[in-house]
Amino acid sequence: MIDLRSDTVTMPCDAMRRAIAAAEVGDDVYDEDPTVKRLERKLAEMAGHDAALFFPSGTQSNLVALLSHCQRGDEYLVAQHAHTYRYEGGGAAVLGGVQPQPLEAGADGSISLDKVAAAVKADDFHFAKTRLLALENTTGGKVLPLDYMHRARELARQHRLATHLDGARAFNAAVALGVELSAVTKPFDSVSICLSKGLGAPVGSLLCASADLIDRARRWRKMTGGGMRQCGVLAAACIVALDNNISRLQDDHARAQRLAQGLMRIDGVQVQGGGAHTNMVFITLPGRGPDALDQLRRHAKARNLLLGDRAGADTLRLVTHMHISDRDVDGAVEVIGEFVCGS
Repeated sequence: MIDLRSDTVTMPCDAMRRAIAAAEVGDDVYDEDPTVKRLERKLAEMAGHDAALFFPSGTQSNLVALLSHCQRGDEYLVAQHAHTYRYEGGGAAVLGGVQPQPLEAGADGSISLDKVAAAVKADDFHFAKTRLLALENTTGGKVLPLDYMHRARELARQHRLATHLDGARAFNAAVALGVELSAVTKPFDSVSICLSKGLGAPVGSLLCASADLIDRARRWRKMTGGGMRQCGVLAAACIVALDNNISRLQDDHARAQRLAQGLMRIDGVQVQGGGAHTNMVFITLPGRGPDALDQLRRHAKARNLLLGDRAGADTLRLVTHMHISDRDVDGAVEVIGEFVCGS
């Protein structure tokens, strides 16, 4: 089965399974798991922050970051299509009374800094208090430019706003830019990083920030049910991912480009953005009916190719990862071409 639904579908490698079996563990709620501590120190240093906190999911890591930065009645500024606003169940509003202020953004996830400045509320009891600017990198596989992130940070400081980065795929961004992770993550007061996507760990995200914010986050993690016990067995796999799977992300990016180029040669398939962006390709089938994408997915599944849910009304997202080979890419192009040219 060729699975292009997401980079979350990867399975732990043999080295991860051995590390899980041999992991030294303790009770992490008591802050006594040595493997978790080692993982947190390792990623905090890589991200250019003082401390880190281990979470079972990126959704919870982002949620706790928002709750740690903001109080009830505060608001955060966020892109209209950002994951923290659109795909995480409204957690900050539901659980923390924190109001999102969504703003129109570009395809790469960047928000016009003029729009950010205009959205900051006056100090008036009629308004929620603007406390935080939340950005995302990557967004739809696209990478925020380094200079934009620095300018966003400076604007936030001018308005006394904290900054948070949903860096679920921050390592993809760093590899695409040819820089160390800290170049992407250090400009922000906090960053959430997933290790269970392109890096292939079975479970795990970390929030990196100052020691003070991580202290607040630890309380929120407990309140939201994220305190785990002997979770060094999970952290051990994450350490293997950090030690072995960062540089190979460029292979995923190259295969996504190979996929995009193959699909662009098929009449009736349109690749958005003219190609791949990191490890994602987005396609449409112009001129076809509203059911065409669902028909394509059924056709593909019958031929051992899994395609994800729609990324929009007329768009499919295809994602490469460590279990996808050049042969798989070519096979996917053949199956999609068979559907488009034969139907």
